[in-house]
Amino acid sequence: MRLLYNLGIGFYTLFLRILSPFHPKAKRWVEGRVNLFVRMEQTIEKGCKPIWFHFASLGEFEQGRSVMEAIKKKYPNEKILITFFSPSGYEVRKNTPLANYVFYLPVDTATYAKRFLQIVDPSFAVFTKYEYWYHYFRELQRRKIPLFVISAIFREDQVFFKWYGGFFRQILRNVSFFFAQNMDSVYWLKAIHITRAGLTGDTRFDRVVELPKQRRDIPEIKTFLEGSSQVLVAGSTWAEDEHLLADVLLRKDDWKTILAPHEIHDSHLQQIEQLFPSALFFSRFSSYNLEAVRQANVLIIDNIGMLSSLYGYGNIAYIGGGFGAGIHNTLEAATYGLPVIFGPKYAKFQEAVDLIDLGAAFSIDAAGALERLFTHFTSDRMQLAGAKAKTYVQEKAGATQIIMKYLESQRLIGSK
Repeated sequence: MRLLYNLGIGFYTLFLRILSPFHPKAKRWVEGRVNLFVRMEQTIEKGCKPIWFHFASLGEFEQGRSVMEAIKKKYPNEKILITFFSPSGYEVRKNTPLANYVFYLPVDTATYAKRFLQIVDPSFAVFTKYEYWYHYFRELQRRKIPLFVISAIFREDQVFFKWYGGFFRQILRNVSFFFAQNMDSVYWLKAIHITRAGLTGDTRFDRVVELPKQRRDIPEIKTFLEGSSQVLVAGSTWAEDEHLLADVLLRKDDWKTILAPHEIHDSHLQQIEQLFPSALFFSRFSSYNLEAVRQANVLIIDNIGMLSSLYGYGNIAYIGGGFGAGIHNTLEAATYGLPVIFGPKYAKFQEAVDLIDLGAAFSIDAAGALERLFTHFTSDRMQLAGAKAKTYVQEKAGATQIIMKYLESQRLIGSK
C-alpha cells in the first residue's frame, strides 16, 4: 500500500505539472513549490522552533484561525509557521499577520518530509480537520515532535475503518492527540484502538461567533439595498447553484440578492450575467455605478474577503457547493441569525446536519423546492429559524479554550 501511495503522489504531481500551462490554479500550485526549500532556508530563523500549522485551503485556515489568534494574543513571542496545500489558501493568506512564515507544503515524499522538518524543526505541529500525510506524520513521530489534529471529524464510511484500511490507520497512529468535533469521531477512533482523542468541538465556532462584532460597514451595499426589506445573500456559489438561483430570482423582483461566487475569474462572472435577461438586473461590485446599482436586483461580488460581513445585510442565506463536492461555510451566515439554505450534498458536514435538525437550515434539490422555501419564509418564520441558527453557534463555541489549556498543560506554549 505504501508503494501505491507513493505512486499516487507522484502521478498527481506529474498531472499538475502537465496541466499547469493550461490551468491557472495548477500553475500556481506548481510555481509556488519552485525553489521552495531554498526560500525556506533563507527566510526561517535558525533555532526559532516555530509552531507549525498546516491547512489544506482557505476554509481550514479559518477553522484554525482562532487557535493561532489565541496563541499570538497570550504568547506573542511564539513564532508561527503556516503551510498550505492549495493556492486557494496560500494566495489569499500568504501575508496574514498571524504567521511569521507562510509557505506551500512540499509534496509528501520521504525525502521532502525529512528536509522540510530539518529546516523548520517545529516545537509541535497542528493539522486541521483532515489531510493525513504519511511521510510528514511518520517523520514527525520519528523526531518525537508532537502532532495534533484540531476539529477532527470521522465517519464510519471512511477508509480508516475498512478492513483494507490498515495503511491509513497507521498514519493516524502518529498523531499525539485528536481534538474531535463530536463524540462519534471519538468513538470511531476508539474502535481502531486509538484512545488519544477527546471531544472539544469545532474551532470554527470560536471564530464565527466574533464576526458580528467585527463586521465591516459597506456603504455601497447599503445603497444597493435601499428600499428593500427582503435580502438574500448567496455565498460561495458554483454554476449549479447560480442556475438554480437565477431560475427562481427572475420571478422574485421584490427580493434583492447579493451574490458572492466561489470563482471570481472573468469568464465565470460573464456566465453568471448571461443567466439574467436584462442588464439592469445585475451589477458588479468592482465596476460600481450608483445609478446602475440602485436599479439592480442582483449585485455580484467580484472580490474575496467581503463575504463574512455581507451576511449581516441579509434575511436569508444560500450557501453554495451542495450540488458538487459539498457545501461551503454555513456558520458565517448562521452567526448573524440567518436561516440557511443549501443543496443536497451536506451529510459530511456536522453543522449542516445539526442546523437542519434544529429547523434553522433547509436543503433543496431543485428550483421548485427553493421557490417553496421563499413562499414558506414569512417574516416570523425567518426570525424564528434565524434565532435558532444564532443560538446554535453561540452554544457550540469554546473549543479553542480547551485546546489552549491542553497545550499549556503539556508545556508546549508559554515557555519561551
